[in-house]
Amino acid sequence: MTDLDALGTFYLGAVVDDSFDRTPEPFVYDASDLTTHAVIVGMTGSGKTGLRVGLIEEAALDGVPVLVVDPKGDMGNLALRFPDLEPQDFEPWIDPREAERAGTDLSVYAASVSQNWREGLAAWGQGPKRVERLKRSADVAVYTPGSTAGIPLSVLTSFAPPSAAVMSDTEALADRLGGTAASLLTLLGRDPDPLGREHILLAAIMDAAWREGKGLELADLVRLVQDPPVKRLGVMDLEAVFPTPDRLKLAMALNSLLASPSFAAWTQGQPLDLQRLLYGKDGKPRVAVLTISHLSDAERSFFLTLLYSEVLAWTRSLSGTTSLRALVYVDEIFGMLPPVAEPPTKRPLLTLLKQARAFGVGLVLSTQNPVDLDYKALSNAGTWFIGRLQTERDKQRLLEGLRSAGGTVDVSALDTTISSLPKRTFVMRSVHAPVPFVFQTRWVMSYLAGPMSREQLGRLAEAGLVPRAPVDDETATPSSSGAMQSQDLAGQLPDAQETANRPMLPPHLPELYLRNELVGTPVRYFPSLLGVADVYFHSKTHGVDEQRRVSMLLEPMEGPSPIEWSRAEPVDLALDSLPHEAETGATFAPFPALSLSKKDVDGWQELFERWLRTEGAMRLFRDPTSKATSRPGESEMEFRLRCAQRTREMRDEAIAKVRARYATRLETVQRRMLREEQAVAREQQQFQARAASAAGSVIGALFGGRRSLSTAVNRASMGAKDLGDVNRAKERLDDARRQYAELESQLEDEVDALEVGTVHPEEIALETVVVRPLARDVVVRFFGVAWVPHVSVDGRWTPATLPTT
Repeated sequence: MTDLDALGTFYLGAVVDDSFDRTPEPFVYDASDLTTHAVIVGMTGSGKTGLRVGLIEEAALDGVPVLVVDPKGDMGNLALRFPDLEPQDFEPWIDPREAERAGTDLSVYAASVSQNWREGLAAWGQGPKRVERLKRSADVAVYTPGSTAGIPLSVLTSFAPPSAAVMSDTEALADRLGGTAASLLTLLGRDPDPLGREHILLAAIMDAAWREGKGLELADLVRLVQDPPVKRLGVMDLEAVFPTPDRLKLAMALNSLLASPSFAAWTQGQPLDLQRLLYGKDGKPRVAVLTISHLSDAERSFFLTLLYSEVLAWTRSLSGTTSLRALVYVDEIFGMLPPVAEPPTKRPLLTLLKQARAFGVGLVLSTQNPVDLDYKALSNAGTWFIGRLQTERDKQRLLEGLRSAGGTVDVSALDTTISSLPKRTFVMRSVHAPVPFVFQTRWVMSYLAGPMSREQLGRLAEAGLVPRAPVDDETATPSSSGAMQSQDLAGQLPDAQETANRPMLPPHLPELYLRNELVGTPVRYFPSLLGVADVYFHSKTHGVDEQRRVSMLLEPMEGPSPIEWSRAEPVDLALDSLPHEAETGATFAPFPALSLSKKDVDGWQELFERWLRTEGAMRLFRDPTSKATSRPGESEMEFRLRCAQRTREMRDEAIAKVRARYATRLETVQRRMLREEQAVAREQQQFQARAASAAGSVIGALFGGRRSLSTAVNRASMGAKDLGDVNRAKERLDDARRQYAELESQLEDEVDALEVGTVHPEEIALETVVVRPLARDVVVRFFGVAWVPHVSVDGRWTPATLPTT
């Protein structure tokens, strides 16, 4: 009575008997067990592809996003999901050489593939409806870092300051700095040793910039390596540890990388943002396939180190959970986690294996080379899927790893089993199961076309199987000059009414200047009102206790309503560092014809404070079902995903309680069934013995006297009574079986009812709650005029600074 699509379970195949023949019993795996990670080991041809694709398909069906690291280029096959199972669906993805080897044309061969796939799915209890449900459950997107064959990924965001959570965590910040520096040195072909002076210098430069809230580009690193912001490395002088001529060589190497045409591909595409990779804008989970088969070894190490560091930072930003939140699958981990060497990919992987389980992020690592894995590092893996292995050395290394990961292991039994495993058959050794299981993998729903060429990756988007780049529609980003594009602050070139002289403002209206990012370009200053205040938000009801620095920039306008703070723009600036003098040679636009009396200026400030307490108040989202409220700064989609995750946790907890509640009752009825089965057997034996005795008495009566005849009659009568006892015992057994079936049906109905309450993130009906500061909670730090520098672009004045957040 196993439900192949039960909540929180993965249908991976079928249990096999001692002869490795498939049995009718499906093999299902508890999704939450993957939070303790898994390892797939097997030689080429053992069937790892079917197992890994099946795992990813089941995760997608359960609404769990998956990040797939694809070194061989064949995991794009996950996008080949054809619910109609028609020959024309398969034909574009079939290698024509296969049809030639089969001695037929492509269309006929496609028809045979279609029929084979249809029959294969049906043999495993699957069909078009399940394939369609898989296609609806999660989108597949194929990313190609360093290439435009799929969706390109830009790695420059990895040089941007990490989140506040990472900056406040010493260990997390050290991991991020070390990973970024090591990946860059690897790409340069230099030693990424964390104790090397090049690594230490790059990490120190990035640390200094990030602590000031500044991002870095490669060009910045070229300059800062020559003139670092730090003058000591450790306790020693910089020049003693890393002299200027040696730093110049490192700067030259970085400059050569920057000048390389191939590096341009790393600056294009979607940012390396885990939230955007794993979820669509509507919160729909995604299977994100990161294909790196086109990269060199150095480029792979560079990208994977940055990727695993990003995964680690994203994981640490999550709340704790025991349910599976996301899955990270790494295919062929060869070289990333060796037993002795320390490649830059090893440290973030080790940290993920130790810490990710607490946040519901599961890792699945696959390899065909057991001797090249650090099994002591993988001792945190709770599940091992073991396929056929080729050499005795591989088996011994594997058994050594199992001892580290699972405690006591029956080495001789596993050794014998592993040596005789046929294709597509695996031993599952799990800390969550008392004994190993042997199972055969099911037929996968994705068509396995093999490694995909660049042309095939392009055809995936043309066929509508994956999204085109970019995956998410994004607003326009600032230009490379950093100029803010603002209709409110941009105006026509100066006319006769504008003046080159600075307007005279009263002393009760203080002035300062925003910085000109385009140094060396003639500028004209336009006036805006700048309000800066520290606002304290507090609410016990919604768990808010936060102080924010709020800075708003407003262009005053002549007319009946010159000051409307609803038109203001938020700005991000360091108030204490802004200059109080204009640039030499700058010109000024006139201040609007407004009354600048102290009373009017005080009124503008009062309007600013009132706006902070009303329209500028903190707005949060609230889920009335779970009574949860979003955190300050948390986006609506992030909150929806958190609510959906909590719903998943509540569902899992409810299912566990239902199963626990029925477990005792089912055990009681099982024991009763066992007693009744024993009673039936006992009564049947007694009846058979009585029948044989009665038959002997009848024969004796035929040849004996009256006494023999009387004995035969008595024994026949007792035999009839025994037959009645047998029938009554069978009735009691049937009643127990009916009771067990009813309990199972009730259990299944209650579990199904829980699924009805599960909602998608975008279906959650949210409310908006407002946290308003009191008058005493608003402290104005500056209120006055900010002169915004503009430059002339195509006949229009365009801001030459980047004030908007």
